[in-house]
Amino acid sequence: MKPILVMVLCTFFTYSYSQDINFYKNAKGDSHICGEFSLDYLERDSTYSRWFLKNYSEFKLPNKRIKLKSKLKNTSVDIYLGTWCGDSKKWVPQFVKLWDELGLKRSQLRFIGLYNDDERYKTSPGGEEKGQQIHRVPAFIFKSENIEYARIVESPKNDLITDVAQIALGYPSLPNYEGANYLFKLLDTESLDTIQKNFNKHYKLLKSKAQNSKELNTLGYVLLQSNRNKEALFCFGLNTYLFKYNPNVYDSFGEALALNGEHLKALNMYKKVLEIDPKNKNAKTQIKTLESMTTF
Repeated sequence: MKPILVMVLCTFFTYSYSQDINFYKNAKGDSHICGEFSLDYLERDSTYSRWFLKNYSEFKLPNKRIKLKSKLKNTSVDIYLGTWCGDSKKWVPQFVKLWDELGLKRSQLRFIGLYNDDERYKTSPGGEEKGQQIHRVPAFIFKSENIEYARIVESPKNDLITDVAQIALGYPSLPNYEGANYLFKLLDTESLDTIQKNFNKHYKLLKSKAQNSKELNTLGYVLLQSNRNKEALFCFGLNTYLFKYNPNVYDSFGEALALNGEHLKALNMYKKVLEIDPKNKNAKTQIKTLESMTTF
């Protein structure tokens, strides 16, 4: 289950930029950027510069100069991140430092901050993430002539220098979370009816691609909070087939069903949680609530 935070959306005009910077604050008063923004903001604003400059300076590069500039000079990179996300705080500054070391232009980089609150999860005010299959951050999407040819999801598959070198030389590693990447792209390119008709085929592929239940669980919440309810329910339901002995997959499916008004089905999911984990307090609470709402 994902923690819920109460957020307020604000708009801020910063420094001498011509760009409006959107941000929101959580209940603790922490500010987070949402939408497209300039890299300078991470370097100059004290809210973000503390972690950006620290991780930028501490990233150690080889003494020998890395010669990949000619291979990447026509590449642009869209970087989706969360200023609330530990992985973003680590990998985005390191990526920028490597990009600088290669002698490439910062103007080739585009930064998009994503929400994380009770109504918006890994989305942006302008919807830049739509159709891009963003379910983990940071996501580095490498493009040539505006067409994606590689990406790094959340963290490097090997190490940052190796991953970028492989991309530059035309041999990119498959990004992390192959299962979620596969299913998200499928949901963006095919109808749910078509996917369901070929369920066995997709199930077999996902069985080999999905490393753990968290892959599709996170994707399910991204879909749910993007108002793609039917696809979210399919994702959560599929996860119960892939990881049938994990109580959390039934818990998440039950939560999604309840939010969709399918209380009887949700009740059955929480009962399944207790079959696997009899001491699960959340399941007991949800069962009590749902039984009071359900007519048998």
